[in-house]
Amino acid sequence: MTAIEAPQALEFECETGNYHTFCPISCVAWLYQKIEDSFFLVIGTKTCGYFLQNAMGVMIFAEPRYAMAELEEGDISAQLNDYEELKRLCVQIKRDRNPSVIVWIGTCTTEIIKMDLEGLAPRLEAEIGIPIVTARANGLDYAFTQGEDTVLAAMVHKCPSQAPVKEGEKEERNAISKLLNFGRKKEDVAAEESEYVDHPPLVLFGSMPDPVVTNLTLELKKQGIKVSGWLPAKRYTELPVLEEGYYVSGVNPFLSRTATTLMRRRKCKLIGSPFPIGPDGTRAWIEKICSVFGIEPKGLDEREAQIWASLEDYIKLIRGKSVFFMGDNLLEISLARFLIRCGMSCPEIGIPYMDKRYQAAELSLLEKTCQEMGVPNPRIIEKPDNYNQIQRIYELKPDLVITGMAHANPLEARGINTKWSVEFTFAQIHGFTNARDILELATRPLRRNSSLKDLGWDKLVKEEAKV
Repeated sequence: MTAIEAPQALEFECETGNYHTFCPISCVAWLYQKIEDSFFLVIGTKTCGYFLQNAMGVMIFAEPRYAMAELEEGDISAQLNDYEELKRLCVQIKRDRNPSVIVWIGTCTTEIIKMDLEGLAPRLEAEIGIPIVTARANGLDYAFTQGEDTVLAAMVHKCPSQAPVKEGEKEERNAISKLLNFGRKKEDVAAEESEYVDHPPLVLFGSMPDPVVTNLTLELKKQGIKVSGWLPAKRYTELPVLEEGYYVSGVNPFLSRTATTLMRRRKCKLIGSPFPIGPDGTRAWIEKICSVFGIEPKGLDEREAQIWASLEDYIKLIRGKSVFFMGDNLLEISLARFLIRCGMSCPEIGIPYMDKRYQAAELSLLEKTCQEMGVPNPRIIEKPDNYNQIQRIYELKPDLVITGMAHANPLEARGINTKWSVEFTFAQIHGFTNARDILELATRPLRRNSSLKDLGWDKLVKEEAKV
């Protein structure tokens, strides 16, 4: 008899290299679009303003709801009154835009000069009559996606509780409920409510485009699970109610601060699950929520099999190939797990920061996936040193490297296929139906090079290199 080999455990390392990611204030780019009645005021230097202009220059067709409060020498040397200057800007914002909430985004400079934004905000919001949320989404974070984590953690404190409810608020909530059900028969509303199983309230957190919110909400509805609310909501005035004992579940791997705030400050119960990225992750996410509520999942086998069958034209392009993650947006573990399930191997996953508690279920699923697919577990390198990584890329010769924008062109010039990791941040990659979008992005460089090869472009490049 041959001895059965024990499954290989995941290997973690830390190289303490530099962070090669965008600044977290870039979270403004997607949050101001998600929260439609918000206004974001970034408090920083001209450098912050230049970065935002460049980062969001592609969004010229939508009128942005953000602005820069640029700190001058007088501010930094404490010659000007911070409160009066911020009050002047916020009064102007109220007059021009009249938002439901103003979000102050603190930057590195506000940290260095010890600007007391949290102390100024309550006093000012009482004076101008608009809620102010203070979030320190500065460059001291590990990855740019954690800017969203900081903003959502700050918004947790603003979420309403059911008790005590003022009479005006009660009427407003009843009015909203009537508006949502306007034109519908009472029988239809009652029938819809009867589709749900009796379970504790569930709130999902993570900024998702509206189609993804609808998609994930409907997937849970098929199992009889009702989503009580999303953080953030489409409008600040519709933030979900949070009470002690409510269940919460995150849909993104970079929201560990929000998860901690929900548990510690609002006494919510976190459902630790893999993230709904790819058919495998989405199924595991739904199954975990069902198990917590004591519900037997229905139809997930057929649903997942149907999605995998529809992805076969993409999967055959990457099956047997290898992918290497340099580390950028904290989505690396989930994306690697999905691509390994598609038939790829992954020698290394670089990641700027690894919260092993919040990503415990995802790491467990990664390990299980590698075992089932018969591929070695990837090395997980926290805070990777890019010089060392590039040497390993030369040695390993992966078929695809998913990297930050800074390294993509130099690697391409050396004949290595790359894909910008930031594209996965902005694409709709959650849920069963969006798995195709992940593979569309991942296979694009391979399809492009295959097309160029068919045209004889590779021979032309070699001939030019000889000349």
